[in-house]
Amino acid sequence: MVPPPLALLLPLLATALAEPLRFVDCGEPRPREPRGWRGPGPQPLGSGCSQPQPVTLPLLLAGSKDGSIQEVNVSPCPTQPCQLVKGTSYSINVTFSSKIESQGSKAKVYGEMLHVDIPFPIPEPDGCKSGIQCPIQKGHSYSYLNKLPVKSEYPSIKLIVKWELVDDQDQMLFCWKIPVQITS
Repeated sequence: MVPPPLALLLPLLATALAEPLRFVDCGEPRPREPRGWRGPGPQPLGSGCSQPQPVTLPLLLAGSKDGSIQEVNVSPCPTQPCQLVKGTSYSINVTFSSKIESQGSKAKVYGEMLHVDIPFPIPEPDGCKSGIQCPIQKGHSYSYLNKLPVKSEYPSIKLIVKWELVDDQDQMLFCWKIPVQITS
């Protein structure tokens, strides 16, 4: 039986300090770099901010069909695998463009362990309530926003988070993966 660490995959809410991740579509064999990618390492601070910036990280995409990911921002996540500290919230912003029209969208989240996708429910699977203005129009760009609170009762474990957003025909607008490690 799989322990309940998969509940860590609750949705994430994007923050202004998030930096784009380097990513690979699940259907692609190698990492893809987002526009403006500056490479690994500390990013320059903007307009006198004193907070450290997240580092650009590799990300695996999972066969986006009806959309194209432009960038994925996770904050805070300065190294890979993302160290998710229990009792902390993490945020995400996926900017993507749609290749189709759709009345709605639905998020599906999985924890991948030993190459097995284990689905788990998320509190708000409706993409139209997660920053996307619906109906989705072909050729338009959207920002999917969500939040990931890591509960203190989660076990310390390494796994892959797989996040999908499907259209009203159950086809993938985007799908990406990122390795994480839950720590105390």
